[in-house]
Amino acid sequence: MRHYLLYGRAYLLAITCSALLATQSFAAEPLQVRIGYLGYTPDVGPLMSNVIPEPTDAGLRGAELAITDSNSTGRFLKHEYSLQVATADTPEKLFTAARHLHDQGLRLFVVNAPAATLRQLSTVLSDSLLFNAGAYDDELRSANCPNNVLHTLPSRAMLTDALVQFLVLRQWQKAFLIVGQKPEDQAYAAALRRAAKRFGVKIIEEKPWTFDNDQRRSAQADMALFTQASDYDVVLVADEAGDFGEYVPFNTWLPRPVAGTQGLVPMGWHKTVETYGAAQLQKRFELYAKRWMNDRDFAAWMGVRSIASAVTHQKNTDPAAIRTLALSPDLPLDGFKGRKLSFRAWDGQLRQPIALVQPRALVSTSPQDGFLHPDTELDSLGLDAPESSCRLIDQPLQTP
Repeated sequence: MRHYLLYGRAYLLAITCSALLATQSFAAEPLQVRIGYLGYTPDVGPLMSNVIPEPTDAGLRGAELAITDSNSTGRFLKHEYSLQVATADTPEKLFTAARHLHDQGLRLFVVNAPAATLRQLSTVLSDSLLFNAGAYDDELRSANCPNNVLHTLPSRAMLTDALVQFLVLRQWQKAFLIVGQKPEDQAYAAALRRAAKRFGVKIIEEKPWTFDNDQRRSAQADMALFTQASDYDVVLVADEAGDFGEYVPFNTWLPRPVAGTQGLVPMGWHKTVETYGAAQLQKRFELYAKRWMNDRDFAAWMGVRSIASAVTHQKNTDPAAIRTLALSPDLPLDGFKGRKLSFRAWDGQLRQPIALVQPRALVSTSPQDGFLHPDTELDSLGLDAPESSCRLIDQPLQTP
């Protein structure tokens, strides 16, 4: 009888140990954080100043590095990050790829695509959370904002506000504006006009660049005559693609500084940003990508790192919960810019300082000293709450 009792106790002990081991094994399963990267960059066509091409993998390499960075800390928390990449040469192909990733269960995406494509993706992926790393357009932050999009790339309004603050600080109060023919140039020029009006810089003359030949010598020869005008302090250029703007510096009628899309340029990120630990990020990126990190790389990196920070905070990957946390004051982010970054509750834009750079030097960083705001000086850059009709914080994410 005693033999049977001992056998029964041993059997129960074995079952209990097995259950405990199974429970521990289940608890040890890492939290899988799957993020999609969607990329589409349209061909801008031939340019006059095409000596140094833009990298074709801009954005993607930043997202990939952020996955590595997230896994280096995530393994201690049993969080495992992975990136599913879909790039395409047409919007239609990108939509198909996005649906495929959605069908596989992905609900978190970093998107490097123009505004129109991003807006359509926000509809295709209506129950997902998208981080915009490719569209500067102010309309995405001002009216009819996609409800499920947060922006880690600065808006044009942020960039031009940062630039014009510096002009005011230097007392360059009179500007000559040159505007390219492309819609992006028109949008950048509109942002410059808004910033100039906001901070008291006067645009004394504005001219459209209408030369339609591709001869560099013609651009250089025509520029001095083209920039004849009353006295001005600075030449502002709106030429996002770099069609002609590289030939403005040192070719103007009056010997004046050039700023905007060429010359002194406001950027979300640049090789010359090195303080507050940024040099370490630059080195890691260059070792990985074999090139300099640009603003789209940084925006994609910030998109992934924003997701990782939210997952670390709340221990789940629910897109609605991540969005709610991101739009609250409870998710400060480190972007190696000397300040804690955060998303604006009204339009989902990431607050961040803006670097003012020339090709190989950091000139200044905005917001400039003296430009105050009742909440944070970072909100002196871009569309403030009264200027935007977006109210994302009041609109829950759509659920399937």
